Amino acid sequence: MLKRKKSWLTGLMVGLIISLSTGMATPAFARSISLKDAGVTLWIFIVMGAVIVLLQLIPAAILFFSFVGTSSSMVFKRKRGVGEIAREEKAVVPGIEPAPVKK
Repeated sequence: MLKRKKSWLTGLMVGLIISLSTGMATPAFARSISLKDAGVTLWIFIVMGAVIVLLQLIPAAILFFSFVGTSSSMVFKRKRGVGEIAREEKAVVPGIEPAPVKK
């Protein structure tokens, strides 16, 4: 019972601290940004941020399409017979033959 009450009080204190810190930080961010007075540095910051966000789409697309390929191959995979499996497991490399050994 005491442990349960202690964890409840800890959660209450953490929630109170987070809400107070959020409430105190709000007036600092209340004003709007005027793009008319924005300098070159702000525009460079915005452009670089957009480039970084767009560059994250490349690995996201790779992961997405690999997931789609994996899941679709699992769904549409057909049952193979024993003969087909044996045919695929034979490793034949064309153009390479064993050399005769002369003694």
